Amino acid sequence: MPKKIKRRTFLKSTFGALLTIIGLGSGGYFYANRIEPSLLEINKREIKHSLIPTSFNGVKIVQFSDTHLGFHYNLNQLKNLVDKINQLQPDLIFFTGDLLDEPNKFNELNKVPPILQQLTASMGKYCIYGNHDHGGYGSQIYKDIMEMSNFTLLLNESLPIKRSDGSFISLLGIDDRMLGRPDLQSAMENVPESSFKLLLSHAPDVADEASAYQIHWQLSGHSHGGQVKIPFAGALVIPPFAQNYPEGYYSIGDINPLSLYVNRGIGTTRLPFRFMSKPELTVFTMISTKTD
Repeated sequence: MPKKIKRRTFLKSTFGALLTIIGLGSGGYFYANRIEPSLLEINKREIKHSLIPTSFNGVKIVQFSDTHLGFHYNLNQLKNLVDKINQLQPDLIFFTGDLLDEPNKFNELNKVPPILQQLTASMGKYCIYGNHDHGGYGSQIYKDIMEMSNFTLLLNESLPIKRSDGSFISLLGIDDRMLGRPDLQSAMENVPESSFKLLLSHAPDVADEASAYQIHWQLSGHSHGGQVKIPFAGALVIPPFAQNYPEGYYSIGDINPLSLYVNRGIGTTRLPFRFMSKPELTVFTMISTKTD
């Protein structure tokens, strides 16, 4: 299990990140504070596996994560994000946690569901808890917002995602590792062994445990890709449970490996900067490699 960052160490690193950004000069400060946080990158990947039914060929998934509304990310930006997601015409939408930065301090809660309701996906919208969704007495706030927004919240459980011919994949979602109570065993209880299994976990490092459950793919967020990176040094601060797998694609295990993708998220937290870590939407296309 990754070692937790002590508060003093975290604050010291965070202050160091701030000084580094300022040290880049006024141009670097402006870029990291105003420009890069708005440079949304759309990354495309394929999810291939022999257990994916052929009826899922071409199914498009859009994953977004870590908006952190209320901390230098506002409702107008969320509206623009919704428009961009809809332009991608997803069949499935997955939100992998941290909607609000401090749920109990956000004063426009009633305005969030009407925006998220505008997201359209023919096969459904699904979400899980992140650590900020639990923090600030936010567990019920987040649950209410996402359910009013027509998302299905998965909490240590699974459900089948079905096509019209009855074929399906198994979608699993677990609680946050930092502030929640994730339970992979409970999530796996009703999952057919022969089905393709896709796990949503806010914390990427859960993948080490998930690989033992013969889960095929995991989608995560949480890390922000480090949020602030220094050339030749990398990210200054990576949160607990994202230290093994901070961003991008990983293959975990030698036999029947688990594929993990870690999304860099949309917003920022603690510091209003992104540097060398652009906000991200990820578009996945499902492909069956099944042979008759």
